[in-house]
Amino acid sequence: KTSRLSIVLFAATTLTAPDVSEVLDYEPGSFKVIRHIRPKFACAQCLAVTQALAPRRPMDRCMAGAGLIAHVMVGKYADHCPLYRQSQIYAREDVIIAASTLGGWMSSAAALLTPLAEAIGRYALQAYKVHSDDTPTRALGAGKGKAHLGRIWAYVRDDRSWGDGAHPAVWFQYSEDRRGEHPRQHLGNFSGVLQVDAFAGYNALFHDGSVLEAACWAHARRKYFEIHKQQDLLPGTLAHQALQRIARIYAVESEVRGHSAQWRRSQRQLRTRPVLEEMHA
Repeated sequence: KTSRLSIVLFAATTLTAPDVSEVLDYEPGSFKVIRHIRPKFACAQCLAVTQALAPRRPMDRCMAGAGLIAHVMVGKYADHCPLYRQSQIYAREDVIIAASTLGGWMSSAAALLTPLAEAIGRYALQAYKVHSDDTPTRALGAGKGKAHLGRIWAYVRDDRSWGDGAHPAVWFQYSEDRRGEHPRQHLGNFSGVLQVDAFAGYNALFHDGSVLEAACWAHARRKYFEIHKQQDLLPGTLAHQALQRIARIYAVESEVRGHSAQWRRSQRQLRTRPVLEEMHA
């Protein structure tokens, strides 16, 4: 009887699989104070006092460590969380940091990162083809606490889809307005192909031939689509025909993407050129 019972229990133990359940939880980030203790040593014979040098900090006379500064920057610039809100979040952890203090940290961090940003800019503009665009952003500084519409200019180096093995990069620049002098200043030393929209501020870059304009099909298509919408999306109109031809061009590009430049050119001459000639006519 005992042996039979043992066999039954052993079989039940080995054949029954345990139930497994998982719960996704979150543990908030925590602040910590890192204390550096540097003892002083005195020599009884020479009466000299020796002490290790204090560890360097990212900013002089600043209590914040590199990790905290990076966290604040990611919160502000990547997650779009204003500094005053971050100050409120930290206060819930009994860490009182004024928004003005955080602003000073961001200003000093920007100065520290400027050489890195300049290096990214030099690398991005070394490419043969660069894509540029701007986007509006609200910024303070217009006087009396009012916000104004500034501009973020992006200069992109990324030809991975065309078989280029170079690492992609984006160089950002800020300006108070959208005058054409800003991209001309940013691209003063650039020569090659510049892919942009129809913003007139870029036109001066194309006068001497050192910079070749590559217009954007997405922006061109947008105008035809706006007309198509005004015509209640009726089929057969000139705007609809233009959209159909652009779709054929897009289909060719999706097939040749990633292939060599010679192959892309041959396919565009063979298949895209007739579509463009029809569209021009």
